[in-house]
Amino acid sequence: MTSVRLGDYVTEPVEEQLATTPYGAMGGLELRDFLAGWEELHRRALAKLEARVHPSAFVHPSSIIGDDVILGPGVRVHEFSTVRKGSVLCAGASVGFNCEVTHTFVGESSVLGHRIGLNSTVVGARAHLSANVMVAAISMWNQDMRHPQKEIFFRVPGGLYRCGTWAFGALIGDDVQTGSGISLGPGVALGRGCRVTGGVLMAARSVPARSVLSTPGATDARVRRRR
Repeated sequence: MTSVRLGDYVTEPVEEQLATTPYGAMGGLELRDFLAGWEELHRRALAKLEARVHPSAFVHPSSIIGDDVILGPGVRVHEFSTVRKGSVLCAGASVGFNCEVTHTFVGESSVLGHRIGLNSTVVGARAHLSANVMVAAISMWNQDMRHPQKEIFFRVPGGLYRCGTWAFGALIGDDVQTGSGISLGPGVALGRGCRVTGGVLMAARSVPARSVLSTPGATDARVRRRR
């Protein structure tokens, strides 16, 4: 059976607040096992925390933070953004203008730019996602997307990886950087240090570490002198 281990993609939180919770050991988990037990893991993490929103975190008054969301030290959530449904923003993470972050883990010092939409996604440390990056978690091939039943899977070198759930967007490794206007998922795994240029659309696929993803339109632009 093919394997996708979280620790091969993302660094566990090392800041004390989350490192002492079950999230501090998430790197040893198989992706499908993490997804299956995520809600219980999050419940146990909440039970260990004295404060789920660290006193040093900044949340703009126009933003919405769910009652079960964890915000680490130095986190910043800017105007008109929503963070909900058991999401975790680790120490130093930043969420820009008008983002929607749902059931997502964001690693330490990662940056979400403007108008980012993430659902059922894991983002590693020091990642930087630019404007208008969307990660979908539910297959459009469900008969009724309001009641999804199709399991998410993606292609890995050994074959197909079955996620065991109908809701999974992407596993985005440490130090990944993207351009703008990108659509990922459902079912994407980006290795550490990948670069994704603007306009990329991709689902159901894994990408090795330090790869560059681009589209023909991003590289074949014509430049000529004006008359």
